[in-house]
Amino acid sequence: MRILHFSDLHIGVENHGQTDPATGLSTRLLDFLDALDELVEYALNNGVDLVLLAGDAYKGRDPSQTHQRELAFRLSRLADAGISTFLLVGNHDLPHAVGRATSVEIFGTLQVPGLHVGSDLRTYTIPTKAGPVQIVALPWPNRSKLLAREETRGLNISEITQEIERRITDHIQVAVDELDPAVPAVLSAHVTINGAVSSSEKSMMVGRDHTLFPSALHKPQLDYIALGHIHKHQVLGDAPMMVYSGSLQPVDFSEEGDVKGFCVVDLDPSAPQGRRLASYEFVPVKTRPFLTIDVKVTSEDLDPTRKVVQEIMRRNIAGAIVRVRITVPAEMDVHLRDGEIREVLKGAHHLASLTKEVQGERRTRISADAAEGLTPLDALQMFLNDRGTDEARQQRLLSTAEGLLAMEMEAYGEGGAADAPSVFGESTG
Repeated sequence: MRILHFSDLHIGVENHGQTDPATGLSTRLLDFLDALDELVEYALNNGVDLVLLAGDAYKGRDPSQTHQRELAFRLSRLADAGISTFLLVGNHDLPHAVGRATSVEIFGTLQVPGLHVGSDLRTYTIPTKAGPVQIVALPWPNRSKLLAREETRGLNISEITQEIERRITDHIQVAVDELDPAVPAVLSAHVTINGAVSSSEKSMMVGRDHTLFPSALHKPQLDYIALGHIHKHQVLGDAPMMVYSGSLQPVDFSEEGDVKGFCVVDLDPSAPQGRRLASYEFVPVKTRPFLTIDVKVTSEDLDPTRKVVQEIMRRNIAGAIVRVRITVPAEMDVHLRDGEIREVLKGAHHLASLTKEVQGERRTRISADAAEGLTPLDALQMFLNDRGTDEARQQRLLSTAEGLLAMEMEAYGEGGAADAPSVFGESTG
């Protein structure tokens, strides 16, 4: 029996992208869909019996119609080929309110043959071409399902969390003890396991996190433990293997350099309980690279801009999402030509940020009398000059600011600038 395990698909992540002219879709959305296509093609061509998504099909709880269409199309390809699919509910799939549907519940409602949704903390028996498999499902813990309101009375958040984690641990033990020893068994959980190395999922967190000890899941009756929620691929245990497949694409720079992909597990149904794992493989997928370029300018550099440009040109930025971080002494800051640096970065897929850390920076100070007569546009130009912004960029920024100020003055009516708030705030003198 061949099982393909992946997680944290997060269809809908579109940061650091642009609009693809051919499809009208975000290039970042296409990155995630391309990775999913690699996975589907592998399943179709390599004898996969079950595809298991360990939570977080979408980025958000309310996916757009486009996002739903794209996922449904790929799931239908698996169903048409007779490949069973199990979708575990993750924290990004849960609705805001009790009683509302999860983002993947529609797939179970449609009763597509071979497509199953794990929304409850229980054991599912899933038929596959290679025979049945038991899946002990641990979706993202839902407090209202685990604790009645009256049971939380008098407890603080920490105590409620501890009680939920205790009940989850107890439930898993009961479920594992009730497994049929003659049928292969997999546990799939969308949780944080103590000791796992995390990356960016903290910045995408939806709901309060729950952390379980490895011993809560690591049971000898199981043949494999398929984890989701942590974006970094890692193996946490053996006999049975306990694995975070990781996400299919990096979400942000905290995942820079991470290898992304999915896990392929072969189980031998004829082997004894807990010893059915015949082989395990992590299969990488293509990813759009995230690239950080750090440049340190010194007082000895005759041309700081040239140094930054040369450092950028040393790196392969084609197709990458790039950020540049420049450290520069205060006296050299004015010699950095922002426009030239941005020009050489046009070869990147997306420039996420171009930042400067000015060491020993001296701020331009003006007297109170001078500040009183300074217009917002004058103040902006002084700031841009102080930052060494090139003239063309200054003109664009000043023009935009002038338009915004005109709209602001119009909003204040006949009083105009006299009634508008000062760019420096209210006077204290």
